[in-house]
Amino acid sequence: MVNSPWLDIAAKVEPLDGVALDPALVGQIERAGIAARSGINFYTPTFKSYVTSELAGCGKSAWPAVSITGGECALACDHCKAKILEPMIPARTPEALWRVVNEQISQGAQGMLLTGGSNHRNEVEYDAYYPVVRRIKDTFPAFKIAMHTALVDRAIACRMADAGIDAAMMDVIGAQDTIAQVYHLKRRVADFERSLEYLTATSMKTVPHIVIGLHYGRLLGEWEALEIVARHKPAALVLVVVMPFYAPAQRPFVTPDARQVGRFFMDARRRLPDTPLLLGCARPAGRVKAEIDSYAVMAGLNGIAHPADGVVELAVRLGRDVRVTPACCSIAVGDEVMALERDAGIRVDLQDLIAERRARPAGKLAGIPIVTG
Repeated sequence: MVNSPWLDIAAKVEPLDGVALDPALVGQIERAGIAARSGINFYTPTFKSYVTSELAGCGKSAWPAVSITGGECALACDHCKAKILEPMIPARTPEALWRVVNEQISQGAQGMLLTGGSNHRNEVEYDAYYPVVRRIKDTFPAFKIAMHTALVDRAIACRMADAGIDAAMMDVIGAQDTIAQVYHLKRRVADFERSLEYLTATSMKTVPHIVIGLHYGRLLGEWEALEIVARHKPAALVLVVVMPFYAPAQRPFVTPDARQVGRFFMDARRRLPDTPLLLGCARPAGRVKAEIDSYAVMAGLNGIAHPADGVVELAVRLGRDVRVTPACCSIAVGDEVMALERDAGIRVDLQDLIAERRARPAGKLAGIPIVTG
């Protein structure tokens, strides 16, 4: 049995009772010292802070997602079947995009994710939209636009930057079998690296994503994707864990093993010591989420969207510089892609948490359970 002080610390966090962390992996991360006392920001729904000030939620319209193809996508990848596009705001013409942006800004939007379904080459056909994007940025310079780029060539990357796109987002896939079988795509791993190279060469903030478990729940090309990212120095890296709600019955996905996910977090932190690493909203629910989030805290990730119950306390008890920022689900396309403002959020201190808990008979602090001792 591996003796790990961090396991003893985790055992003090009541909501994590019953969460089965791997002692060997926790010990390895602890000995590596990769988390140390580095800062971590948790993005959570609206809550009352420990200093009792009321914080407004960001609201559903703060970072709307807009699709230029509505719910249509030629690829229909096995993990989403284009369903992820259906709830987005459609803007099938440049004129519609201008109208949508004006409507959203009037409702308080601060920025948007601009995306759309891919063609059979994993390209989103934005050509007709660049002039209106430029008009949006010239008219509303504070309005941020994050774009899901898909695969691009050098000229397209430059057009995106010239139009005023603030953040370029793309999935990096490191396994040829995943590209062919999950994405139904006749492209190469090298095409994904080349696209990332072109994007990082522009003025845009480039934020690649690695979907852990993309190959039907198995980890296959994630480490190769990590090497690709490391070669091109992006502004940040977002990690998510596959949630295949719409997977076909004949090719079901298994839930990725939390220990493997935790090991990947550790390796990503080691490989990218100076790059902000963010855990996005997408990951399985329930106990496995608590395990994944605990490993993310221990491995030194810089941000976690919507942490599992007890994970904020765990971070505080491990001595990390903890901040909490109220945010709704638009964090996936907002604070993640604009990452990371070092002074954002409310600083959380263990002694303040304990003092606040003692003053509250219910034993709750703004929805965050705190355990003394």
